[in-house]
Amino acid sequence: MQTVCFHAAHFEIEKETGVHQENLLLNLAVCLAAALACGWLASRCRLSPIIGYLVGGMLCGPFTPGWVANPAIAEQLADIGVVLLMFGVGLHFNFRQLLAVRRVAVPGATVQCLVATGVVMGAGRLVGLGWSQALVVGLAFSVASTAVLARMLADHHRLSTPDGQLAMGWLVVEDVFTVIVLVLLPMLLVQPGPDSTFSNLAAQLGAALGKFAVLVGLVFVLGTRLVPWLLSGAARSAEIFHLAVPVVALGMAWVASEFFGVSLALGSFLGGVVAGQSPLRDRVEAAVLPLRDPFAALFFLSIGTLVDLEYVISYPGRLLFALFVILILKPITALVLVRLFHRPLHTALVVAIGLAQVGEFSFILIRSGNQLKLLDADVGHQFLAAAMISIMLNPFLFRLLPLIERQLRRLPGWRNA
Repeated sequence: MQTVCFHAAHFEIEKETGVHQENLLLNLAVCLAAALACGWLASRCRLSPIIGYLVGGMLCGPFTPGWVANPAIAEQLADIGVVLLMFGVGLHFNFRQLLAVRRVAVPGATVQCLVATGVVMGAGRLVGLGWSQALVVGLAFSVASTAVLARMLADHHRLSTPDGQLAMGWLVVEDVFTVIVLVLLPMLLVQPGPDSTFSNLAAQLGAALGKFAVLVGLVFVLGTRLVPWLLSGAARSAEIFHLAVPVVALGMAWVASEFFGVSLALGSFLGGVVAGQSPLRDRVEAAVLPLRDPFAALFFLSIGTLVDLEYVISYPGRLLFALFVILILKPITALVLVRLFHRPLHTALVVAIGLAQVGEFSFILIRSGNQLKLLDADVGHQFLAAAMISIMLNPFLFRLLPLIERQLRRLPGWRNA
């Protein structure tokens, strides 16, 4: 009797495992196929593949008819995408580039982020968002995508020019700003209780910052020695090296999250910064690229599943406000700030148009807010729709840059700018 029960239980376990594996494979296959088809169509239309991935997510999401992706599996796949995406960002994090333009980029990007965040927070409070919700959404609006900007600058042969270098340095400052936000974001979960005092809250914030400081110290003291040593040893075999790179990326993310209480995104970013100091950086990037691109596509696809077009259409005013912040407020703020530092009008326009979009860091902030239960399910629909529109329009804005510059120079006081 016990043997029969054991076999029955074993059969049930096998049956459940088989269903889970089938569900995982089905979700992975369909999501990758949707990302491939929509990403290819976007590329054929000379748009960023990110647009295609987001549209694919909308098609696989619960707000459109047809097949719906399993949200739990999609989230797990997206976590891997975030880790590999942020590891790649860390690989290209260039302190020298930042130092070269620090006198303009650091104060300019800081003021621009504060202005955009403040405006969105004020509007968020008017529509009924809490302070923490309005802050997260405002921060997501304030930063732009380094990857999208680099692509636009390269397509228009401006990446190595002084204008392009200033624009990239500006976004590097925004990346640093976002990394700090990812550290502080969990602090928004701290709710003052009846026995809470300012000293208690300050102690909790200090403890979180202390853990982050210890993590950074360990990463740059031990990591800069251990990771290059590990990669150099693994480089003797191409197969082992290709295995070592994702181990570093995923391992750093897990350790940072499990033992230091920071996000997976931040941990993998630090891992990428350390690996980027290795003389084997190009090989590291070549090894992580085949994994990063499919899982990054799944990350953007998972973001697309959150977009409810019916909700967006029902509240067009909010979408227009989101587009106003991304396409008008941010660029005009950057334009004025760059001109205040006595840089040419052309340089100011390159920076301004480069900021007229949002990207991966913004999506990570929104997703982190959702995971921490800081945002309601319906918060972010307009933001995500506006993000897609801004990424679609950015190439056209760059093509219009000479026309915009000519029109501005006709205005009094701008002719010799």
